[in-house]
Amino acid sequence: MENLQELRNKLEEISDYLDVEKLQEEIEGLKREMSAPGFWDNPESAKETSKLATRKEEKVEKFQGLSEEVEDLEVLHELAEEEENEAELARLEDKVEKVRAELDDFELELFMDGKFDENDCYLSINAGAGGTDAQDWAEMLLRMYTRWLEKKGFVYDSLGFSKGEEAGIKSVTLSVEGDRAYGYLKGEAGVHRLVRISPFDSAGRRHTSFASISVTPEFEEDTEVEIDQNDLRIDTYRSSGAGGQHVNVTDSAVRITHEPTGIVATCQNERSQHKNRETAMKILRSRLYQLKLEKRAEKLDEIQGELKDIEWGSQIRSYVLHPYQKIKDHRTDVEVGNTDAVLDGELDQFIHAYLKTT
Repeated sequence: MENLQELRNKLEEISDYLDVEKLQEEIEGLKREMSAPGFWDNPESAKETSKLATRKEEKVEKFQGLSEEVEDLEVLHELAEEEENEAELARLEDKVEKVRAELDDFELELFMDGKFDENDCYLSINAGAGGTDAQDWAEMLLRMYTRWLEKKGFVYDSLGFSKGEEAGIKSVTLSVEGDRAYGYLKGEAGVHRLVRISPFDSAGRRHTSFASISVTPEFEEDTEVEIDQNDLRIDTYRSSGAGGQHVNVTDSAVRITHEPTGIVATCQNERSQHKNRETAMKILRSRLYQLKLEKRAEKLDEIQGELKDIEWGSQIRSYVLHPYQKIKDHRTDVEVGNTDAVLDGELDQFIHAYLKTT
């Protein structure tokens, strides 16, 4: 069975990447460290070490479980061929496809091993150059991402929403909860470019619009991010947009501006001003940490002599709806002709390709 051989090849590829023997040695080393006297004297460090050991053990256990499944399929296939049992061979085909999907998912998990990849996250969409067209494009992106989130089974909520003047939205921030939410979505950050015949142009001309996506991990506290309360300007205002019966009743929405950086975080989805402030602070902390990482990366680039174009027009993905239909990711060169499917949330091919190249 050709498909079964493909499973074996995929398993061997993962084995080479995972290096199970080395991983088991690392686990043993961590266990020795955890059993040493005074290990829990530093609870924060001990907690991180314990979590790291658990993650490594889970990887080994999952790989061993998938290896056993492939071996079982090979034995069952050999028996079915000897007995010329066509019904059993057909049934095994379905099992092979199931294990193939499990292997693909496991492979992706291995690529999501960053510090915050397992965390929930915040996804923000901001309309850019292009006026009403850009605001409409931002709303199209909101629909695309919420469809993808629903298909993946992630839970999301709108924390801040600003309507467009004529159509669409100026900006929106979503909180996203789910297994490896940040790991999956981090590669979507950047500028997204749309080319189409504008529905807002009476002359029917082609327009180019831009919107930016930012994705930051959620975390409760991080000692690397220090926020001076004197650097914050906190404004309250009435909520706008979808949000229930309490919208525009009280000044419960909160906007926090970090004046040294100009970073703004808002939340308006709760009745309680206190809860909105608490959530906005989480978003702010997350964005400040992201900024810190970006500055480190820029410094490293300077040291290495690399130059990167960080202008607004340096899009990561282009969505062309006229004069032809094509969506292309400029980092991975993945191209898709079925634009309707992508705009309806079929993003896995782009996300998977990005994870495999980083």
